Order: sequence, then structure tokens, then C-alpha cells
Amino acid sequence: MSEMVKQLRNIALVAHGGAGKTSLAEVMLYNAGVIKRLGRVEDGNTVMDFEPEELKRTMSLSTGFHQYNCKKQIVSIIDTPGDQNFFSDTRNSMQAADGVVVVIDAVDGLKVQTEMAWDFAGELDLPCVIFINKLDRERSDFFRTFKDAVDTFEPKPIILQLPIGAESEFKGVVDLVGMKAYIYDTEGKSKQVDIPSDMQELIESEREALVENIAEADDELLERYLEGETLSDDDIEAALRKGILSRAFAPVICGSATKNIGINLVSDFIVNCMPSPLDRGPIIGTDPSGENEIECHPDPDAPFSAFVFKTVADPYAGRLSIFRIVSGSLGSDGTFYNSNKDSKERFNQLLMVTGKEQKPINEAGPGAIVAVAKLKDTTTGDTLCSESNKVKFKCVEPLPTLISFSLESKAKGDEDKVFISLSKLLEEDTALKLTRNSETKEILLSGRGQVHIEATIEKLKRKFNVEVLLNIPKVPYKETIKKKVRVQGKHKKQSGGHGQYGDCWIQVEPLERSKGFEFVDAIVGGAIPKTYIPAVEKGILEVCQKGVLAGFPCVDFKVTLDDGSYHAVDSSEMAFKIAGSLAFKKAAEEAKPVLLEPVMKVSIITPDEFMGDIMGDLNSRRGRVLGMDTKGKNQVINAHVPMAEFLTYAPDLNSMTGGRGTFSMELSHYDEVPAQISQKIIEEITKNKE
Repeated sequence: MSEMVKQLRNIALVAHGGAGKTSLAEVMLYNAGVIKRLGRVEDGNTVMDFEPEELKRTMSLSTGFHQYNCKKQIVSIIDTPGDQNFFSDTRNSMQAADGVVVVIDAVDGLKVQTEMAWDFAGELDLPCVIFINKLDRERSDFFRTFKDAVDTFEPKPIILQLPIGAESEFKGVVDLVGMKAYIYDTEGKSKQVDIPSDMQELIESEREALVENIAEADDELLERYLEGETLSDDDIEAALRKGILSRAFAPVICGSATKNIGINLVSDFIVNCMPSPLDRGPIIGTDPSGENEIECHPDPDAPFSAFVFKTVADPYAGRLSIFRIVSGSLGSDGTFYNSNKDSKERFNQLLMVTGKEQKPINEAGPGAIVAVAKLKDTTTGDTLCSESNKVKFKCVEPLPTLISFSLESKAKGDEDKVFISLSKLLEEDTALKLTRNSETKEILLSGRGQVHIEATIEKLKRKFNVEVLLNIPKVPYKETIKKKVRVQGKHKKQSGGHGQYGDCWIQVEPLERSKGFEFVDAIVGGAIPKTYIPAVEKGILEVCQKGVLAGFPCVDFKVTLDDGSYHAVDSSEMAFKIAGSLAFKKAAEEAKPVLLEPVMKVSIITPDEFMGDIMGDLNSRRGRVLGMDTKGKNQVINAHVPMAEFLTYAPDLNSMTGGRGTFSMELSHYDEVPAQISQKIIEEITKNKE
């Protein structure tokens, strides 16, 4: 089995949406004879995209998996989503890879998700190769795309292949290591030819630059090169692989996935130059306490350990847990231990995921990406191991949510069904959040963008037959006061027998923002007996939850109870509670009540050319820019923006920047709503109540 570990290549295909990852995966599988017919993303018949929501939108919404054999090696493809709505799944799935192919569209160039994927590959220390795709398209430009990559990426990209011809004339590739040229027919079959004479000069200079770049990754080789020695192809190939594994550089190869030009060379490159689990070495975990590090080596005879990086919810087959084996081996059935949930799990079938199918397998060892169904406690991010050698691996945190919608069940009384079904989808997609807002009494579904939420609702209907309506969430406004006042609250009721009597004087004054509520007992001389004082506070607390302007909780004020009177027979806790609530209502009306709104701290990352539009748009949303930074080729704008103006920002930013801008936000503080806007809000709420 250790030979199998050596032969394995786990490769994640990453890029911005539309760069051609799924088309590349499709043609690699076709060339290897795994599929008999070449599907197209536009026609909705590829093996990697099969969910109805993916076919409808002609893009990957979830990571796809497949395997093929090439030169006695097993290549395991991880085809990740490129849309920012589904990018959390990309990050999760990249953890299972040993190397990354970064696909760049030669027409549209680099986009923000490609940069995010590159940064994440860096965090995971994954070797990268860049594949410049779509060189057969109009306006495609290899050198412009390469320059973009050089300006943006670290470690530095180095050219390994050059295209023969451009746009509709693109017909082949020159390999600068072997100094061989290949041209392709319409079927994608390659033929070795002489290097085109008009490219001779360019190829010689690029070859020299390549040898120099590769030699820099190997001190001994660099010395021989500087002494004028001619390096052999074997020397160069060995140093190339060493440089890739150590992330000294990122080689650039090229082709066209849809025309099947250069794709056989991509497969060869993956097998010859990308790492196996053995090359990557041990993965570091900790003991269950998290205090001591444990090295888990890719050794089939070591104790078993694995991490779950993806879950698929199926209403019929139950939960499917997809995991990467780190050390040890698994048979076709058995038990293991979940160190996150502290529980034993049993499985009775080991599966290999191939597109939309799962094939039973007899065994799997280190590096293998496998799945089992119906584990009772296991979810994404959990570590599976042998009970006698407990270990925990740290998995990535989900990306923050950017947009929320309130959910309303189409069928009355279905609220619980909505909650239960959505909870199952949350196991599948860790970037979703489901909450109940205690202030607005709404069920909120939060995600990475509007498309993310809409696709989830479609999946909810398809998988669980539950239908919901999406609404813009209510803003959790609050109220406060601006003036100090002193008022009396008196409750006196006379009827036959015992009456009711409670009388209190309170002083109400504003506190600093976010200080909450403060109650001071300043009664002297027993004007109100001690037993009734908590009742006054209780009355104030109850009524302040409903405010006086528009029914929102009142916050940031101090109440001092300083006088009052009582009746020996008629006074009671209830009477003083009512007196306290009457006093507060009166005080709040006199103390210049105002509406407060939540203000978000927002960070927007955008290419330079959209800065003007975004700044103008922020002003129109009552935003206040706090500052700007530069991050690579992008600008970062930090601002404070009222939540009410930012509820639907995700789709708006998308259309302003053509999908190239991203943002994150968190609650910063509450601030006073401007008077004219406050008036409109109060009128609207009053109208809705009526």
C-alpha cells in the first residue's frame, strides 16, 4: 500500500468562476478514458457538475471529486467552486489536496477569487502550478496574463510552456524543459513537430530565463550553472520538482480545455512534478487537550487518522461524510473514534466519490479521499482516529456571512420543519448560519451572497420538499433618551375591600452609548419599603422593552429612585411595579426619545478602477469612510455604514465590480438615526401595526 501512497496525486483545481476548472477536469478524465464523451458546462452534461442548481446556473456550487490513472499514477481531482458565494467549500476542500492547479482565463485575466485561492494555498503551504486557459478565444493574451500573475503572486510564476499561435490560430504548445513543440488536431491528439522558426529567438531567451529561475532553487545547480556548465534535462527536471515542492516558484503552463490543446501535458506535469502524500510529509495534529503536538505520517501501518472536510446531506441515503486519510488504513467496514465529539462511529461500507456516484471500495490508505454514509455524530471539521491513538486536526474556519434573509414558511405551521430541514443543509454547508433574532422574532438565514441563499432555498425544496419565502430582515433598532428628567409614577385604585396603591419618583438620565441600563436606589427614611423597590425596577425593565417611539427596546439610561409613598394596607409589589412602569413611560416621553440604529464596520476589497463608484455608493448609503489600504493590486476601503443601508450590499457590490469586489462586515456600534429618516421609520412601523 505504501507504493499506492507514492503513486497518488491529490490536485485541487482552483480559480475565479468561469475560468474553466470544470472543463479542464472533464477533458482530463476524457483523455484518460474514464468518460467516453466530452461534456460541456454550457450544455449541463459534465461529470463534475450534476446538481440541478449547478445545471441551472452553469457553474459549480459544490466541490466535485473524480479519479483517473496516468502513467501508473492515480490522479485525484478536486474541482472546487470559483464563485464567492460558494468559496467556503473551496477552502474546506483545498485542505484535502497536496497540490493546486490555479486556472487563469487568458481573456479576463486574474480575478479576486483566484487571488483568494492563491493566498489560501499559501496558508496551507500547497505547491502551485498556473494553467493559463482559453488561449483559443478572441482577445486572449498569454503574456499579458503572465505579467498579471507575476505582479500579483508570490512565489514568483515562471514560464514552462509557450503557446504556438494566438486566438483562433492557437494550435499547440512548446515545452521549454524538453525543448519540444506539439501541435493538436481537432480531436485533441498531439503530434511532435519542429519548433516554429518564427519563435526560435523568443524560445531561446525564455528557456534561458527558465533555467536560471530553476537553478536558483538548488544551490549546487546554481553554482554549476554560473560556472558555465550546460545543465541536462534530468538536472533541470529534478530541480524543477524540488522548487515546486518547496514553493520556490510556480510554473506556468498553457492550453485550451474546451479544444483539448495542451491538456495531455497538464496530466503529465501533475504526475511528474506535483507532490504525492509522501512528498508532503506528516500532518501535524494535537492530542485531544490541544496542548501537545502529534505528527501523523502518511504511513499505511501507522495508527489511523483522518479529517472530515465535506458533508453531503441526502434525505434518503442520510449524511455522507467525505474525509482524507492522513495516516493508517481502512477496510471496507469497521469502527473509528471521533475525537471532536468524543464518540465511537461505525461504518459498513467504504466509498470512493466519482462525480455524482459513490463506488464501494475494499481498502484505502494515507492520502486517499474517501466517504462513508450515516455516521451519527460526525460533521465537517471533525477528526476521525483510532481510539488508542487519539489526535485532533485543526480545520479551517468558515468564511464570514455577508447577507441575511428572514424566512417565512409558505405552509402555515411548517416552521419546525423548516428549521429541522435547514439544519441538515447547514451540516453540508458550513458557510450558512441559521439564527432566531430575539428582538425582531425572525428566523434568519445568513450566507455569502444572495445566490448562496437562493440556491440553498432551491435545494431545501428539492431535497426536503419544504418551501419558504425570503424577506429582507427587519433592522433591530433601539431607542434611548437625550435629556435628564424627574417624574412621578402613581398607581391608585380604590374598590371594595383592598385597594391598590404605589407611588414613586424617579430621575431618568441618558448614559454613554452601549452602557445599557443602570438602576440606583436612593430612597431614604423608608419612603418606600425595601421589599417594594425591586418591583419598581421590574416595572421599568418590562416597559422599557417596548420603547415609546416605535416599540423598540430602550437602552443606555440610568434610573434613580429617590422618593415615593406607600399605604400600609393597599400597597403591594404589583402596585409598585405598575407605578414604576407609568413613571418610565412618562419620563421617556419627556426626555427627548430618539431612535438608534446598528452601524456595521465594513471592509471592502476592490480593484482600483471601481474605487470612484464604490465611494459614491457608500456616500449614498450614509457611509463614513475610515481609511484606505492597499492589498496587492486591490484597494481596501474601511467604513462605517448603517445596517439598514447595507442589507442587500452583496449583489450590489457584485454588479458594481463585475464580481471582482468582496467585503466583510461586523456590528460596530449603535448610533442615532437622523431626524428625517427616524420620522419615516416611525411612520412606517405605526402604519404596519395598524
